[in-house]
Amino acid sequence: MQKAINKVELRNLQIEDYKELKNSMVEAYSELKEAYWQEEQIERLLEIFPEGQLVILVDDRVVGSALSLIVDNRKASATHTYEKITGNYTFSTHDPFGDVLYGIDVFIHPDYRGLRLGRRLYDARKEICEKLNLQSIIFAGRIPRYAEHAKEMTPKQYIEKVRAKEIHDPVLSFQLSNDFHVIKVMKNYLEGDVSSQEYAVLLEWNNIYYEKHQQLINTRKSVIRLGLIQWQMRPLNNLEALFEQAEFFIDAVSGYASDFAMFPELFIAPLMADYNHLSEADAIRELARYTDSIRKKFQEFAISYNINIITGSMPLLENGNLYNVGFLCKRDGTSEMYSKIHITPNEVFYWGMKGGSQIKTFDTDCGKIGIMICYDVEFPELSRLLADEGMDILFVPFLTDTQNGYTRVRNCAQARAIENECYVAIAGCVGNLPKVNNMDIQFAQAAVFTPSDFAFPTNGIKAEATPNTEMTLIVDVDVDLLKELHEHGSVRIMKDRRKDLYQIKKLKP
Repeated sequence: MQKAINKVELRNLQIEDYKELKNSMVEAYSELKEAYWQEEQIERLLEIFPEGQLVILVDDRVVGSALSLIVDNRKASATHTYEKITGNYTFSTHDPFGDVLYGIDVFIHPDYRGLRLGRRLYDARKEICEKLNLQSIIFAGRIPRYAEHAKEMTPKQYIEKVRAKEIHDPVLSFQLSNDFHVIKVMKNYLEGDVSSQEYAVLLEWNNIYYEKHQQLINTRKSVIRLGLIQWQMRPLNNLEALFEQAEFFIDAVSGYASDFAMFPELFIAPLMADYNHLSEADAIRELARYTDSIRKKFQEFAISYNINIITGSMPLLENGNLYNVGFLCKRDGTSEMYSKIHITPNEVFYWGMKGGSQIKTFDTDCGKIGIMICYDVEFPELSRLLADEGMDILFVPFLTDTQNGYTRVRNCAQARAIENECYVAIAGCVGNLPKVNNMDIQFAQAAVFTPSDFAFPTNGIKAEATPNTEMTLIVDVDVDLLKELHEHGSVRIMKDRRKDLYQIKKLKP
């Protein structure tokens, strides 16, 4: 029975700890002859890489340790022996300019096992890896129960049974539960390791925050600020009046240092009032005459206000076909077009619109984003394709006339955030346009939705605007939380898909 514990401490190893370190190591490796580090070896480790050497103390007694080097990834990933990777135990292989944290030892005194102290050491190692911007943690783990099964199975079969929890291996089972994955099996790794038959399993934990090249400027942000514009439909005398109102909102959200400004679907509809004497189909084709001028003006706004603008949507007449499109106007002066893929029955009946044919994500200075117009968000396959391309934020400009229509957009958008492990931002128009046919009333509530896990709001709603009121919604989203979710979430939807049973893919248009 374990004694009562009053205090547990994790800190960096000090040379004064050596005697207790040796005693615990001897007990931990009792099946291996003289398996402990000499004092001069510990001194050398502390000289070359003090921050990588950890101990855990219980009531001021050293009961466990984790020792590490920094090495080049190519050396760590190649087949090697323990003697070779440690430079014949001299640690000459330590490379301050390497990109991998190599674990050369970790142990817990037998009397203190079962308290998850080893997990604390591994979590601390992961923090070191992240803080030093190293690519991964790699080490070769022993498989001490393999000798019991060596006659009936290969090391590969043994590993598969441990992974399937048919066999419990005190080392490998622990590593797999700590998010390490198997790279390869190595023979003759540690001489004298009879219980492992001198086999070792090379394991790796990847640092999802690793950046290959450190930059002082133009580094990709972790926290991204979104400015959503809940646009009030109002009569507009001309194109200049539209630009004046749009610039007001762009100025407002950029004043809060927003990275994106998003307008709603067909927010330029008030300009159709001059064509109300025409049929709905002819009126919207007249409105399409403004589209290129609007794109150019919004490109100017993106540059002058240093903000990426998602222009909602507007009609585009091309080769006699009418499309519902928008533009991503980036603050570097470039622009890209996106189009509505799925056209509603109303748009087909009144306007004769056709769906676009390009499904793509967009690279921005804030990462990879997706943009879908209104009805598109109700088709889960579309956003899943974008998520597979690495989308972090999905923007959905929409236009709905009734609360029923809005509910469809909202609930589907929230589902897309959960199933694709991304943020989803929606923004629509409010108010009414009594002098524009087929655009009479609007209902909207802008919002930003999140996945559903502990790092996010419990209801999956980051923020939402007041319904049916003209306003802006400024929201910060942290894309690093998405990386953490992908790798370590309570559930891992993107990773756990059964691709052996079902897949979706883009077809060439």
